[in-house]
Amino acid sequence: MVNVVWLVLIVGGIIVSALHHSMLSVTQAIITGSEKAVEVAMGFAGIMALWLGMAKIAEQSGLMRGVSRALAPCVSRLFPGVPKDHPAMGNMLMNMAANMLGMGGAATPFGLKAMQDLQSLNPRKNRASANMITFLAINTAAINFIPATVIALRVAAGSRNPTQIVGPTIVATGTACLVAVAADRVMRHYWGGDDDPPSQTGDDTPPPRR
Repeated sequence: MVNVVWLVLIVGGIIVSALHHSMLSVTQAIITGSEKAVEVAMGFAGIMALWLGMAKIAEQSGLMRGVSRALAPCVSRLFPGVPKDHPAMGNMLMNMAANMLGMGGAATPFGLKAMQDLQSLNPRKNRASANMITFLAINTAAINFIPATVIALRVAAGSRNPTQIVGPTIVATGTACLVAVAADRVMRHYWGGDDDPPSQTGDDTPPPRR
């Protein structure tokens, strides 16, 4: 679908330029944009290598595990259907800690494993459980204290103060996470949670509103 959107934009731009007899401007923009893309990509590669190296140090030094331990009391309240000693809890904590520290590459495998573990606790295998939905909402709107990718892009683009985005990012992601959790609590209240027993007929009918 995204490819179709890009195709429509490109073809539409070329047609409009042809109608206005400005194809020379399109050619110049393509050449200039290609040169700029290479410059940004090379600068991005360098700063990302630095951030990924720092992320690896944070992971091996135990910083990520320390953050996950600090999050444990709060996370256990968000996922009442998950036992504290279950592997799903550990993987969710590691995923959230990695996202907070801007380590998206490390967060992805922990997130995938957490979903697999949550599925093992799911009473209805043919649809997502309440805990799976909660985790997806938190993972999508994760709080990010170190927006490494955005900082790298700003450095590559020649920003004078690339880390200026840190404060607004914390506010924006923190607000998004709070809204996601609040919406999830409301949905759980009206549509129930994992404590609802599975249907005896094995169908996928949602539980009634409470």
